[in-house]
Amino acid sequence: MSEVRTSTALPTPVPTINPDSAEFWAATAEGRFITRRCTNCAQYIWYPRPICPFCHSQETVWEPLSGRGVIYSFSVVRKAGGDWKGVTPYVLAYVELEEGPRMMTNIVDCDVEQVAIGDPVEVVFEDTGQGSALPRFRPAPR
Repeated sequence: MSEVRTSTALPTPVPTINPDSAEFWAATAEGRFITRRCTNCAQYIWYPRPICPFCHSQETVWEPLSGRGVIYSFSVVRKAGGDWKGVTPYVLAYVELEEGPRMMTNIVDCDVEQVAIGDPVEVVFEDTGQGSALPRFRPAPR
């Protein structure tokens, strides 16, 4: 279980919660990182949804994730609009989770000029103030 913190750096927009994602968002508010895993083909599914995109089985269950991964790809955003305008530069990245799926997220608590593909990262949760928290990632020890 990870701590849920209040971010001062990046906006933390409230996610749209639907019946398929409600359990995921409730877990984030508690500092838990979960997703669906298919019991038919054993694949972890990102983004969480009840039907496996690999084998189309409806036999999926909620499983905890380690919260660890590596940076698969990233971009340093230097110009942005709206709520993001005043927080540049920031890192937008695909993280490959230890369990296999890749997810788009932000890399936080880092020097944006030092981020590199393959860097190990770990999940942190940033409170939205509305009963959910955004999973973001920070550099992890090698």
